[in-house]
Amino acid sequence: MDWVSGIGLLIVALAVGVGAGLVIARKRQAGPDATASAEDTGKKGRTIEPDGESSSGKLKGLGRKSLDSLRVGVVVLDSDDEPVLVNPAARAMGLLRSGGAPGTIAAHPILRTLAGQVRRTGVRREVELDLPRGRAGGPQAPLGLHLRAVALSATHVAVEAADVTESHRLARVRRDFVANVSHELKTPIGALQLLAEALLDATEVPEPKPDDERDEDLIAARRFAERIHHESARMGRLVNELLELTRLQGAEPLPTPEPVAVDWVIAEVIDRTRTTASAKKIEVVYAGPRGAMVFGSDSQVATAVTNLVENAIAYSGDNTTVSLTVRQDDDWIEIDVADQGIGIAPHDLDRIFERFYRADQARSRATGGTGLGLAIVKHIATNHGGRVDVSSTLGGGSTFTLRLPARPPEAPSPLPRATEIDPGAEER
Repeated sequence: MDWVSGIGLLIVALAVGVGAGLVIARKRQAGPDATASAEDTGKKGRTIEPDGESSSGKLKGLGRKSLDSLRVGVVVLDSDDEPVLVNPAARAMGLLRSGGAPGTIAAHPILRTLAGQVRRTGVRREVELDLPRGRAGGPQAPLGLHLRAVALSATHVAVEAADVTESHRLARVRRDFVANVSHELKTPIGALQLLAEALLDATEVPEPKPDDERDEDLIAARRFAERIHHESARMGRLVNELLELTRLQGAEPLPTPEPVAVDWVIAEVIDRTRTTASAKKIEVVYAGPRGAMVFGSDSQVATAVTNLVENAIAYSGDNTTVSLTVRQDDDWIEIDVADQGIGIAPHDLDRIFERFYRADQARSRATGGTGLGLAIVKHIATNHGGRVDVSSTLGGGSTFTLRLPARPPEAPSPLPRATEIDPGAEER
């Protein structure tokens, strides 16, 4: 039995040796990479790809495809204002032109100007403009673009161009419609005012004599004539303010900024509002330095301050005061118009500069307000590079602050005149 046990042990040892030999042989044939690959596969469940092809090449290709798929045009200019990166949308918008040498391309002059300004100032520039398409006087409407230039480095600038042609067209249609309708309404409204004045003269009620009964029909006609005259005057003011707002929104070019004496503006405003203030026994007072200057349009600045004072008078009670105060520093002039009126509710403060918005509908109807006065003030302030703010307490009065530049605007590099664009130029 001992020899049988020894033979069994020998067979088991031989089997184990043969199995180990086969495993070692297979590993030698597969090489060391196979062992590492198997270990990695067992640990992470996938094979690790080499670095070179996956990380840089594929990501660069994906970024380029993403840029080409954008609807906005993108042009990257180097230190010499040469386009180094252009996507198809930019080429379709015609932002490239034929270069000086045959077979070369160059960026549109407007793009080069924006890029130069960004490099000099380090500040992002945004501008909206219309570029002509095709030959001058051609049938095609101009191309409306919103351009945004941002510095990528000390030398490279990216210019993003969004097509806003449709919004520009709608804005022009809206302005033209308002202007045309307002012009057409001026004639019949003027005639209506004259007829109302003639009717007032014809229906003047004589002083009653003793034992003389007054004609009730004549009194009623007089009352209706006064109402017609009041409403026609209100409609006339509405038309005039619509025309003014249309001009401020871009239907007409803004005048060149000139020095405007604040003393003249205050005197003009007090003179314009004297009749309205006297009717309610409101005193308009002024406090501030003399000789202050703002830069802009004298007529527009006077209109803005007049609207603020008239608004203060309309929403103030009798026998109160409207205060005009001027503050100045090296860069800005601030004109405060404070009243002792009914004030403005907090939820109305963000909307009072909207067109036709009225915080108090009943008071607006009683005073004949149009809802456009504060909107005009806001546009005048914006066109001058300033702003208008308001602080108010319900029942405690309001203070409007008109902020205007006290020095001439810095003359930025002028945008070159738009020239004919070559949409056929291709990216280098």
